[in-house]
Amino acid sequence: MSRVRQPPLVTGISPNEGTSWTKVTIRGENLGTGPADLVGLSICGHNCLLTAEWMSASKIVCRVGPAKDDKGEIIVSTKSGGHGTSTVSFKLLKAEKIGILDQSAVWVDEMNYYDMRTDRYKGISPLSLRPSNPLGIDFDKGKVPLKDLEALFPGVSGEFTSENFSATWYLIENHSVTSFDQLRMAASNLKKQATKKNEGSLAYVKGGLSTFFEAQDALAAIHQRLESDGTERVEGSMTQRLENVLNRASDTADTLFQEVLGRKDKADSTRNALNVLQRFKFLFNLPLNIERNIQKGDYDVVINDYEKAKSLFSNTEVSVFKKVYAEVETRIGALKILLLDKLLETPSTLHDQKRYIRYLSDLHASGDPAWQCISAQHKWILGLMQNCKEEFINYQREGDPRPSAFSRIRDTAPLNKGGILHTPRHSTWHYETPQQVQFVEKLSDVVIGQLPNFWKLWISYVNGSLFSETGEKSGQVEKSKKNARQRQNDFKKMIEEVTHRLVKLVRGALLPSTLTELELRLYGGWENKTELTGPWLTQVIHIVRIIFEALVALEIPNDLLQVIQDLLLELRHHCLLVTLHHTAEDVKRVAEKEDWVVDNEGITSLPAQFEQCMVQMLQSLKEPMETKPGEVNILQLDQDQASELCVDIIKVFINCLEQLSTKTDRDIDTSRMSVDQASPNLFSGIQEDFCPTLEQRLLIILSNCQYLEKHTFLNLAEHFERHGFTGTEKITRVTVHAVKELDESLFDAYIERKSDPIVGSLEPGIYAGHFDWRDCGTPTGVRNYLKEALVNIITVHAEVFTVSKDLVPRVLSRIIEGVAEEMSRLMQCVSSFSKNGAIQVYTHFQFATLSGKSNGPIVTICRIFIIQSASCLCSWVIS
Repeated sequence: MSRVRQPPLVTGISPNEGTSWTKVTIRGENLGTGPADLVGLSICGHNCLLTAEWMSASKIVCRVGPAKDDKGEIIVSTKSGGHGTSTVSFKLLKAEKIGILDQSAVWVDEMNYYDMRTDRYKGISPLSLRPSNPLGIDFDKGKVPLKDLEALFPGVSGEFTSENFSATWYLIENHSVTSFDQLRMAASNLKKQATKKNEGSLAYVKGGLSTFFEAQDALAAIHQRLESDGTERVEGSMTQRLENVLNRASDTADTLFQEVLGRKDKADSTRNALNVLQRFKFLFNLPLNIERNIQKGDYDVVINDYEKAKSLFSNTEVSVFKKVYAEVETRIGALKILLLDKLLETPSTLHDQKRYIRYLSDLHASGDPAWQCISAQHKWILGLMQNCKEEFINYQREGDPRPSAFSRIRDTAPLNKGGILHTPRHSTWHYETPQQVQFVEKLSDVVIGQLPNFWKLWISYVNGSLFSETGEKSGQVEKSKKNARQRQNDFKKMIEEVTHRLVKLVRGALLPSTLTELELRLYGGWENKTELTGPWLTQVIHIVRIIFEALVALEIPNDLLQVIQDLLLELRHHCLLVTLHHTAEDVKRVAEKEDWVVDNEGITSLPAQFEQCMVQMLQSLKEPMETKPGEVNILQLDQDQASELCVDIIKVFINCLEQLSTKTDRDIDTSRMSVDQASPNLFSGIQEDFCPTLEQRLLIILSNCQYLEKHTFLNLAEHFERHGFTGTEKITRVTVHAVKELDESLFDAYIERKSDPIVGSLEPGIYAGHFDWRDCGTPTGVRNYLKEALVNIITVHAEVFTVSKDLVPRVLSRIIEGVAEEMSRLMQCVSSFSKNGAIQVYTHFQFATLSGKSNGPIVTICRIFIIQSASCLCSWVIS
């Protein structure tokens, strides 16, 4: 048993007033289960079922008929619910009567409008071109991309007005997920609309049946009158009179309605034109839309519209379409020129370059835009590098050192991994940095900033990733790969030109001697003749290495980067030589700062300063001497020269020591001299403005030489080995030999200055007062010459001990040896001794024996001296 449905209830109508044939929308409840369930619809008492269109159980669309009542209810009747009720009413307005000759502007909505006079539907109004919902069911669109539909249904469209309308496209686009019941309801709605069309003529006849009968009666009466008259086309006959009346009526009608009919024809022409414009408005609006989208930068939209217009109208034979399409082609041609200009514009990002290349490929631009972009970028990078050099040279000539672009980037934000500098610098650092170093920094900024994008653009060109799906379908990817294979050598030459330009510019700034005269004119021109020091060269090496590592990371072939490796090798070698030469100058300046302050061991600060200077040199060479992957060990490459330079530096220091020992008292600056206050026993009683004598300087330098030989040179050998220097044994051997030679020379000089006076005073002292060994008085003690010699030896001992106690045995042994030899010579010159003379000699010997009972180095040395002298004398007497 079926469930009883509620009767229909109308709760709203829009609009709620209007003239006859006004289209209204009725809303309510239980308005039927379908078009077949709707059996009655009246508005203000007039049956409107003929124009009713059932949309849903809550919505019906219809037109109000010429009802007699001015205001009335809306009553809906259905099979399932019966006769309904209404809570609203409709007010029927009386139309203004217009004479046959009065002008009026009336808009007739011709959507689904059936002309009963011609028994056909009239043309669709331009502003009502598309039915809102021809199937009468809700839209339920899926997610089918438009591109997929175009690929599945080539040459057709889902537009109602299109000549190539495809129902399948329309259903997939608007009802891809609609249920089967809804689609079955949509089919019923289409059948109902077809039935209305078939029933149109019958309804027309039913509605005007009385008029038809009246017209038939009038024609029958006229026929009877004509038969009774019995004449045809006789002057004065009824037929003739009737013909004349009709002709006059026709002429009058033509006169009266000529203007009206002319406006009607013009309106029909305008309507047809509007219909065409509306139907093909996409094409007619396309030139203006292209211009607007170009101004907004929506190139994708322009390309999509152009492809659509090209597929629809490229082969059209309609002159109007040809004219509009020709204008579209003109706009597209201008767009190609614009995109090519933007593509070749510099600077630009890699993303923009790829985007413009894709646009041009989709528009089928002539030539090869990708290769044109690569060529333009190559020229621009070379120009940037050359302009960088010219900019710095001009600044140098004008005396206007300015911070480079790289410095401004570095000062405002920290660099990412791979940056050139990793530590913050002082704000005035760029004005203190040599121009060549700043130039290399900015040059590296250009190369690292531009060359990676240049290389990536080429890789994209090779693998065909610059093109869209349209380009892939049209075969442009394969064409691009083919062109890339043909131009591979050309691109290799471009990379070589960039790397060679980089290397030559750096050489022109730092190694001008390695360039030819022609290359110097192109890449040189630096007026600053001051040679860079080792730290600045180290900074340059660091920058060039970063450039090389950045290019290696791009997987650029090694053969294209070999010139940079060669440049690095020469820079490292040059840095090594310059650092060694500058260290030699630093060593000279260190020696000039000798303050003659000695410690407890008789050593000044000079050896420590020299060692510190050498260690700093090795530390500064740590980065240049470091061998990165793929680099050559510069120490192995030029081992002998590096060793010789190190030996030369040490010899420079040794020569400085020798020069210090030979300086006169007037050449010594006493402003920095002082005595070590921590050693109160040294130079006791000497003030802070103490100026050492020549003998004291000799002793101090002798002490420093011994320290160099025993400690400093051994420490330096360890530092050399730790920093990778080879040939340290040779360096140590040669330098130790040199310092020993200096030591012997200085020692002989000191002995000569101290021993000669003592030895020279012996003979005059012995024979003072005409002393004669054969005729002398009874000895009363040791003679004065011996006492004087002992006092002089003690003085030398004190002087040596004050500086370095380690030198005492060496110095005194040589002096005593000289004294002993002189005494032996003098005794051998005596022909004979008297008794008292022999006793005198014995007294000296006894003095030496008694001195042996005392302790102390001085007494011991004196005793040795006397024993040696006495032994010589006794040997002579015995003989």
